This record gives sequence, structure tokens and C-alpha cells, in this order.
Amino acid sequence: MKIISPTISRLARMRHWRIEEWLHHPIAYQREVLQDLVTHGQYTSIGRKYGFNRLFDIRRFKATVPIHEYEDLKPYIDRIMEGEENVLWNTPVSWFAKSSGTTSQKSKFIPLTKESLEDCHYQAAKDVLTLYYQNNPESDLLTGKGLVIGGSHQVSQINEEIFCGDLSAVLLQNTPFWGQWLRTPELSIALMDEWENKIEALAQSTINEDVTSISGVPTWSLVLAKRILEITGHKNLKEVWPNLEVYMHGGVSFTPYQQQFQKVFGSEVHYLEMYNASEGFFAAQDGSMEEGMLLFLNHGIFYEFMPIEEYGKENPQTIGLKQVELNKNYAPVISTNGGLWRYLLGDTIQFTNLNPFRVKVSGRVKHFINAFGEELIIDNADNAIAETCKLLNCHVIEYTAAPIYFSENENGAHEWLFEFETPPANLHLFAQTLDNVLKKLNSDYEAKRQKDIALRMPQIKSLPKNTFNQWLKSKNKLGGQHKIPRLSNSREFVDEILQLIEPKN
Repeated sequence: MKIISPTISRLARMRHWRIEEWLHHPIAYQREVLQDLVTHGQYTSIGRKYGFNRLFDIRRFKATVPIHEYEDLKPYIDRIMEGEENVLWNTPVSWFAKSSGTTSQKSKFIPLTKESLEDCHYQAAKDVLTLYYQNNPESDLLTGKGLVIGGSHQVSQINEEIFCGDLSAVLLQNTPFWGQWLRTPELSIALMDEWENKIEALAQSTINEDVTSISGVPTWSLVLAKRILEITGHKNLKEVWPNLEVYMHGGVSFTPYQQQFQKVFGSEVHYLEMYNASEGFFAAQDGSMEEGMLLFLNHGIFYEFMPIEEYGKENPQTIGLKQVELNKNYAPVISTNGGLWRYLLGDTIQFTNLNPFRVKVSGRVKHFINAFGEELIIDNADNAIAETCKLLNCHVIEYTAAPIYFSENENGAHEWLFEFETPPANLHLFAQTLDNVLKKLNSDYEAKRQKDIALRMPQIKSLPKNTFNQWLKSKNKLGGQHKIPRLSNSREFVDEILQLIEPKN
């Protein structure tokens, strides 16, 4: 450890020139990425179907290959899982990332090739480290250990040569031997299934380590942090781990959690957002004070961007980096070295900077409320809640919202379910404040709220603590990367959650 850590640190600091290459020539590098992808893909079943050997031009590639959602690629994926080779990619697929959101009972199985693991996920992780050192030259990050709050150990064998598990389990299983020395806890704890016991094991096994970084989704990171403070009696994590430098997070917006983290973590801790998923590692904060994450453009992913108004059309149009605009919602369409071709990722993003290209995640293509023409997206909701909590000195743990549709006697409304860490003194005032901030952030929402003609005041319900976890557990989705659906145009999730606390007789 004492020899390896300085060596890795030096290598990470020396390789910033590689990032600068694609940073300063983004369009050229993206063309090269597509050419490399198509070169690999031309020898596959999907490549022969669409004539990849003739598609080295971006315009022709887009005109020939249709946009795919998961169900469109599933027949190909099923063939790979049955042992067939050269279906979506021309090298063997030994791993699948099992990915499932809270919105579906079905799991998605995303193929992970040697190239997608090494040239995307691990390469991006190295770039995050390099960028961190570039912006924090006095850092001692690798003199201690990184506390990883990963997913569950759900690795299973599909056949003699193919395995699957959630992304964090797959990455941990394939991490180089020296990587295991730089992280805590031991693998058996990091990959435990049952989250209540896992949090206790994580806390007990890491208290006496020299932890310099923490990575994980905000929800479970907070739960673990609070348990560690309970055990130790300390006021914040800097008292537990004096050398703690950085918290790396992703998966959900950090905005609603920021106040809580500043209190629990203590001062002088950096916060670094990453945008990674089973399909690829897309972006990370590069240390700039500007909003957004640096889009990684030389990691085996070719990007197209679908203006959100194109979603749902028979032949949706996409644009490239040259045409994107600031603060507009786009749905990324990706082609990857994992064998995903013109794949609709499902997120929505906004560009916050065009030189270099930085993005922020604004929501999901299917997670919004537009029951009355209000076009409320997750970014609106997260920022409105954060501002409301700041004004009223309260803290939100989790939330979800859905429409209340018109009835004979009343106009529509939005019903919001909140779990509060520190509840507001007055729920009615909370509703009024949230409503006013949403009006300020979203002109469509403001228009629909005029004189209560289309939308009444938001309806707020404060839920008992742990209600959202109970709901996730009832769907066998507790822990890991599973997320609460923030906004929905239907009442499916809200009604299921309410049923837990208001059972029918």
C-alpha cells in the first residue's frame, strides 16, 4: 500500500495531457470514436443487418440505424445470454449489468465487454482521479482508503462463461488487484445483499480506517454517516476521519441533500458529482466552479442528442455537439463499445457550458408531470425544494409527486409526498413557499396556476420516516442504485406508497 499509492498518484497526475487532447478537439475525437465503434460492429449480426461496413459517415449512420430502446435490443441481448457471439459486439461478452429502476418490475441486462469495462468505466474513473489531482495539487487522497458504498452482491451465473450482477458488483469483481488495497470495506461486506445489516457492517468495519474519500448514492451515504456518528458520538465525519477529502456522488440529484451533507460531513470536504450508469460512465465534475459535469468524449461512447420535443415521434431527429444549445432539454442517444447502437438512454440533460462541454442531468424522459400543460421536470422540483427548505429551515430525505386529476367539484393539483429529516413548522406555509418557487422557476407551471383555473395549490403529505424504504423493500428494490421516482404523470407510485400508510379497510 505504501509503495503502490504514491505510484498511482504520480501516474494520475502525469496523464492530464490525455484529457486535454479530447477536451480541445471534441468533434474530431467523437468522429474517431464512431469510426472505431463501427469498425468493431461491422462483423456482428446487427452490423450486417444495417451494413455497418458502409456507415463510416455520421449522416449515413444516423439515416440507416434506427434509434433503439431497451426492448428493441432485447432480442439481440437474449441471443448473447444464450451463448451466441458477435451479436452486438465482436468480442466476447462475459458480464451483464443487471439494471432495474423503481418504475418497472422487469430488469434490464446491459452487456459489458472488455472494451466497455476498460476503456469506458475504468478509464473514466482514472480521468476523475486525474482531474481531482489537477484541481487539488496538494491532495493526499491515496494515502488513505476510499469508502465505497456499492450495490448488492447479486452476481449470478447465466451459463458457463457469462455472469451478471448490478454494476457496482461487476466493477468490484473486475477491479485490478491493487484497487482492492485502496478501498474499504472488504469485498464480502461491500457486496452484502441485505441493506439494514449491510449499513451496520459498513459502519463497524470502517470506523477505524483512515478514510480519505467516500463514494455512493446520497440516500445511503447519509444513512451510513448518521449511524457512524451514533456509534462514535462525534458531531461530523471529519472528526471520525480527519483526512477525509471528498465525497463522490451520483445517481440522483444532490441538490435536495446538500444542506444535510454539509452538516453531517463537516467543513473542508469537496463534493464531486459523477454521471455513470450501467450503459457507461458519461461525465464528472472537473473541479470547475461552473455548474455541470465535464462530458467524457473519448471513452468509447458516441453521443447524439434528441431535443425533448422529438421524443415519441415516429422518426425522431437528433443533433450533434456542434448544434446543442445551453439550458435546453435533450435526451442522449448513445452508441457504445458495449454494443449499444443508437440507444435511447432515458435521461434528460441540459448543457451548462459549450467550451468545454458540460452537462447536468435534468430528469428522465418518462419522469415528469405534464397532466395540465405545466411541463414540470425533476430539475425544477429539486431546485424548488432546496430553496424552500433553505427559506423554512427544514430538510427533506425523499419525495415523489404525481397529479390529482380534475373531478366534478375540483380542478387538478399536484400531490407531493415528503419524508422530512427536519419537518417544516407549518405544512401549509411549506406548500405556499414551494408553489411560489415553482412559479418562479417554471413559467408553464405559473401560467397553469393563475387563479387556480387549471391547477390548485400543491397538496403536501408528510410521511413517517422510512416509508419510502418500506415501499422499495416491498418491490425488492431496497439499496444499491435503486431510486425513488421523483415525478410521474400517473398516480401508480403515489397510490402504492399511500397504501402502505393508509391501508384500506
